[in-house]
Amino acid sequence: MKRNLAKLAALTLCGSLLLSACGGTKTGANQTGGSGAGDSRASISWLNILQTASPPTDTVLNKIEEATNTDIKFSWIPDASKEERLNTSLASGSLADIVTLTMLDNSSVRNALKAGVFWDVGPYLDEFPNLAAISQDMRNSASIEGKLYGVPLQKQIARNGVVIRKDWLDKLGLPIPKTTDELMEVAKAFTEQDPDGNGVKDTTGFMDRSDLVFGAFKTLSSYFGTPSVWSVSEDGKVTPEFESEGYIKTMDYMKELYDNGYINQDFAVTAKTDQQQNFAQGKAGIYVGALFDSKNLLNLAAGIQDDMELIMVNGITSTGKESDRAIWSTSNGVGGLLAFPKSEVKDEEELKRVLKFVNDLMSEEVYALMTYGIEDVHYSVDENKAVTIKDTSLWQQEVQPFAGSRPKESGFEIHDSDPLRTEANRLIEENETFAVLNPMYSLESPMNSSQGSELQKTITDATYKYILGKTDLDGFKKAVESWRKAGGDTIIAEYEAAYDAVYGK
Repeated sequence: MKRNLAKLAALTLCGSLLLSACGGTKTGANQTGGSGAGDSRASISWLNILQTASPPTDTVLNKIEEATNTDIKFSWIPDASKEERLNTSLASGSLADIVTLTMLDNSSVRNALKAGVFWDVGPYLDEFPNLAAISQDMRNSASIEGKLYGVPLQKQIARNGVVIRKDWLDKLGLPIPKTTDELMEVAKAFTEQDPDGNGVKDTTGFMDRSDLVFGAFKTLSSYFGTPSVWSVSEDGKVTPEFESEGYIKTMDYMKELYDNGYINQDFAVTAKTDQQQNFAQGKAGIYVGALFDSKNLLNLAAGIQDDMELIMVNGITSTGKESDRAIWSTSNGVGGLLAFPKSEVKDEEELKRVLKFVNDLMSEEVYALMTYGIEDVHYSVDENKAVTIKDTSLWQQEVQPFAGSRPKESGFEIHDSDPLRTEANRLIEENETFAVLNPMYSLESPMNSSQGSELQKTITDATYKYILGKTDLDGFKKAVESWRKAGGDTIIAEYEAAYDAVYGK
């Protein structure tokens, strides 16, 4: 990945889910066979998050058990109550062989990890082919204080880019933009040249929302060379992104869009749903966000803007140089951990059997089961391994609940047949080469954990005020100084100490 800090650590483990005890038969030693497969099935309990309204039926589960030679006992925890259930389970010791952990900011989770409640799996991954393929960057990003307390849930590392109305580009004779200046010209044309041909000046370039992270701002800031949340120098000095030159350039760019009317003037108070609805209704031609949002935008436009044609762009730079390509990463690609409590997984032999199970979950066969279901029951597939869902309702009931349990979400041959989704996945995978990671993601700053969100509001407010013309650069810098005095300097010092402790200067 681009700009990987050789000593990068960034975890996304984030907090998690749990419920009560997961019961179930333990993975007995006579069933393990070490890292190899035993002849008899191992029984594995799994405390897992349920991100759908109801748990799946046993239809797909039976196939997963066959493929992995296991009997799986799930205890599903509703996503909405995962933090409460997790705290309760950790406090009571009511865990399972596998515990799905998300939300690293959960203090109970972090404390349990650092206290050695879960196995450090770092020394064992290379014994299993699919686990061995987990990159060192991913392992670093999912570690806490240099130790990997579970198998990383591998998500897309950098999924953002620019979605543009290609039919409007073609109508106005505009090329696909490759630089921020060219993107500005497109925004200007979409605002001033009546791209929808209705004779009324009722369109803008950008349709954005009130979100400096998942909206347009942070993606644009990547194009101007802004680091992802924090940067660290060779001598271990830590600097927040908003003190970078790229951040200032991004504010200037957004201010130019706003001052000229090339962006919806209410973007600072617009919700994501309104942003997407407005775009789908033909009110703007540029959307910055997750590339896979393109399909949703097209679906929303059905019956309203049936001529809408979208193109996704992920290679924009401020300089026009390929060497300057960069895109920020949400969580360094880590969606959490599959962790193994020492209270349930008693020894190395049991640990290796559970790791083999997770390794097998990462196979093409099991990925297909957890993503699409059973061939000819839930989906059909063509000669190019492109999938079409046969019955959406059945798929939602029997397959979709497993989606959040996949240890790996990309890199498989089987894929969605929809062209726009296929292209989005291709570009997101391409983004991985240019991803800018957050070097502090897995490190500890007590001040940031306790007050970081509140302190960040000072910077967020000052950023909006600058873009909207309610303060100048001096005013923004004063806000940064206030952030430092209120606790920012402490956060920086704590991160520097944590970085030095794990990696050395």
